[in-house]
Amino acid sequence: MEGWDTSTKAVVQKIPLLTVKAGPRDGEDWKKRLKEEYQALIAYMQMNKANDNDWFRISAANPEGTKWKGKCWYIHNLLKYEFDLQFDIPATYPATAPELELPELDGKTAKMYRGGKICLTIHFKPLWAKNVPHFGVAHALCLGMGPWLAAEIPHLVETGMIQHKDNTAKATPPT
Repeated sequence: MEGWDTSTKAVVQKIPLLTVKAGPRDGEDWKKRLKEEYQALIAYMQMNKANDNDWFRISAANPEGTKWKGKCWYIHNLLKYEFDLQFDIPATYPATAPELELPELDGKTAKMYRGGKICLTIHFKPLWAKNVPHFGVAHALCLGMGPWLAAEIPHLVETGMIQHKDNTAKATPPT
């Protein structure tokens, strides 16, 4: 895990590794994998809360566990920037990592693909490929979304591409 800061390495090493190599097309094995995914997510969320680093909420949006939705946020200059988070589990999962999406940021940074999919190709995808089937959704959030938010949100704020929700409300002229 070269190139990752020591605190990120310490956190990811505490996230349970998954053992079931199954994707959405694998019937009962997929249900076992989904159980492991939830266990890893719960452990990661508990670690974040214990370290006062709570930054996302996510859950499956359908009973099959192939669509996920939630919220993620980043604190910059003591202001909380919150975004919708969504992704689909690819049919070839876990061999293929999920493409994490922040739809409302679509087109605001070069480090994003069409539809608000964050760019993870250079740093994260090779690491994911080396760790199949042990990495899951929690690992994608820890090693993909977390560092992406930390790198991109301050830049987007400073360049004016996003504004805090309190700054975007228009003042109503007195009548």
